[in-house]
Amino acid sequence: MKFAIATVATLALFGLVSLGFDASAVRVFLGITPPLDVPYVGTRSAMVDAMLDMAEVGASDHVIDLGTGDGRILIAAARDRGASGLGVDLDPTLIDSAAAEAAKLGLSDHLTFREQDLFETPLHEADVVTMFLLPSVNLRLRPRLLEQLRPGTRVVSNRFKMGDWRPDEVRRASGYPAYLWIVPAQIAGSWQLNFEGRSIPVELQQTFQQVDGTALINGEASAISPVLKGDRLRFSIDLADGKRVFEGVVQGDRLLPTDGAEWIARRQAE
Repeated sequence: MKFAIATVATLALFGLVSLGFDASAVRVFLGITPPLDVPYVGTRSAMVDAMLDMAEVGASDHVIDLGTGDGRILIAAARDRGASGLGVDLDPTLIDSAAAEAAKLGLSDHLTFREQDLFETPLHEADVVTMFLLPSVNLRLRPRLLEQLRPGTRVVSNRFKMGDWRPDEVRRASGYPAYLWIVPAQIAGSWQLNFEGRSIPVELQQTFQQVDGTALINGEASAISPVLKGDRLRFSIDLADGKRVFEGVVQGDRLLPTDGAEWIARRQAE
């Protein structure tokens, strides 16, 4: 009896696929796979290459692919660039296929494929996150990306944006856009900039990687336009003796110089 049911289910699967139905959707319909937030659509090879190029994936990177499908993005990252990675998906058939392909190519030591909900996947270890989901899913993911990923982590999405989080780069491949975001450090607040015996209060406001601010110089507020990329911040201040440029790295509540200059900025407790 069980064999007959399995046979009927298999024939139904092949029949529906032959009529043009998405295989992952058919597996959901037949109860083989749990309901999915996103139907599986394979990423074209030109788009895979564009996404990995945008994120500058290299051998030292750990890539987490959310909704990995057959694992083609991770497999390309490991095969062509030496990266390691984790791919998660709720479709066990696709996960098995991805793991088998990785094993065939000798990449099992670099890659792990796991049947797992992407919303329950820890992201802290990622250097790069890749995804081909939907706009609504991207928006649901956005808080986890910003909370769990280190500043400077690269996030790449095939086709779909992240609401009002403006991408840092957009490219097109195979007729579709790819979007790159670099996770920004959280730098909003009141800072005290100290250099050459001077102490200047600096106030910063932040919306994702967009930063505006003011510096209080001799009791007068002067607008500044900082540029934030990951954990790197650059800004200039017009002083009586000329313009000074400050380039630094954000380390928690400290901003330390990366340009060899002697200065430091500290965020003040609220």
